[in-house]
Amino acid sequence: MNYATNDKVAVMGAAGAVGSNIVQSLLATGAANRIAMFDPFGPGLEGAAAEIHHCGFPNAEVTWTTDAAEALADAAYVLSSGGAPRREGMTREDLLRGNAEIAAQLGRDIAANAPDAKLVVIVFNPADVTGLVTLVHSGLPASRVSTLAGLDSTRLQTRLAEHFGVSQSRVTGCRTYGGHGQEMALFKGETRIDGVLLNDVIAGAAAVNGVGLDADGWAGIRQDVLDGGSRIIKLRGRSSFQSPGHQTAMMVHAAAGGSTFEWPCGAYLTGEPYSHVMMAMPAELGPDGVSWSMPQGDDAELAELDAAYAHLQALRDETIEMGIIPPVDEWASVNPNLA
Repeated sequence: MNYATNDKVAVMGAAGAVGSNIVQSLLATGAANRIAMFDPFGPGLEGAAAEIHHCGFPNAEVTWTTDAAEALADAAYVLSSGGAPRREGMTREDLLRGNAEIAAQLGRDIAANAPDAKLVVIVFNPADVTGLVTLVHSGLPASRVSTLAGLDSTRLQTRLAEHFGVSQSRVTGCRTYGGHGQEMALFKGETRIDGVLLNDVIAGAAAVNGVGLDADGWAGIRQDVLDGGSRIIKLRGRSSFQSPGHQTAMMVHAAAGGSTFEWPCGAYLTGEPYSHVMMAMPAELGPDGVSWSMPQGDDAELAELDAAYAHLQALRDETIEMGIIPPVDEWASVNPNLA
């Protein structure tokens, strides 16, 4: 089996459901075969590694360790789901302090052991903040640190496919930007169902499979997407793990030059109108890391994006007040790439 990269991939939090699924997806999709699994919980990690070995993936070189420095040493890719999971009734922001502290230590560990990493992907919530904290402490260029930000878009795609009774692949152009949570912005201008523009359907000018969608129906679908993660928790008793595992593996596949990643990525923003936050944006992901651009939307969609930015600014400032990252004007003293 050919893999997109033979470079070392460190998967942090690999004993957990998300982390172990990342490892399996890396191998199953042909993204990578040299994987170092890390978790402080030794028995669970050993069990997860045994399961991976029992899959019998060809040419797989999978190791496991409870030593973060060993896992990270000279890793080209670092994928972390190593924060506390969201439980029923919790928001992503409820996890802020504990997971931001984990992200800070991860960043320092990357700086010490994987200073030439090609891509770091942060999966654990609140990912927009934990990704930013990791970047500040990692010393890496901003283009080399991203967050998993595609799930909201695939949830929108899924929901529209269900409504119109078509296969998911026939729904294209689904994009959500901004935060990963209630403050996400849904941009529907390029969304098509079986080739028909969603905006035309909502306006009453078209239908798909004889099915329409009015403004109230769209509002309901929008709310379903906002609540997509919490719905999984209610249904399964735990947060998502298969979808983030697969999406993260495909980000590595794209960064290694093996494919195109079609979904939004978390990106560190500078300039106008948004600066010094990390949030989901239109992005290209490849061997040079992540490059982003401003989305095109109507006034309502851009207002949603402004609101998402304001929310992430507030979370960033709260993290600064906790002392987990320094004030913005001091970031360059920790990470010269942020000057």
